[in-house]
Amino acid sequence: MSDFSSSFQTQMKSFDSKYSNNRVLQQLEEKTNLPKSYITVALAALYLILIFVNVGGIGEILSNFSGFVVPAYYSLVAIRTTTSKDDTQLLTYWIVFAFLSVVEFWSKAILYLVPFYWFVKTVFLLYIALPQTGGAVIVYNNVIAPVSDRYITVSETKSDEIKDAVNDAAGKGPTPGKTSGFSLHH
Repeated sequence: MSDFSSSFQTQMKSFDSKYSNNRVLQQLEEKTNLPKSYITVALAALYLILIFVNVGGIGEILSNFSGFVVPAYYSLVAIRTTTSKDDTQLLTYWIVFAFLSVVEFWSKAILYLVPFYWFVKTVFLLYIALPQTGGAVIVYNNVIAPVSDRYITVSETKSDEIKDAVNDAAGKGPTPGKTSGFSLHH
């Protein structure tokens, strides 16, 4: 238990130093005499409690808001990167988010059958949205891919076909696992 406590304290100190120049958090820290990390954890806890209690149906809008804002930020960052490493996670996230939105729209009964649905949905969406958890990749590999692989086939692009034809002409043969639309005439 002390390992958790020391790890938590280290994370809190890291948060405080990382956001030491944040103007809003700095003003809140000065007014409350609490560290930025404590304020942030308290606000996040209050947010989750409001979703959990769902007074006046506020849980739905707060759940969908957090389910949109966090991954939208990561998506905007991903657009500016040149690697595709984060793209698969984000595309998977948006597929799951859209699926849940459609199911909720057409089947309001599920909202009454699953206790604390908005809280569970929020935790799940944050799990698959945050890159640190890798949740989107797990959901993709275990749920989406087995279903979609049965119905969706991806054809080769022309560049793959040309590359295979060049390899064939050079005597290297086609790329393993791929077939070419070109044939050699001997």
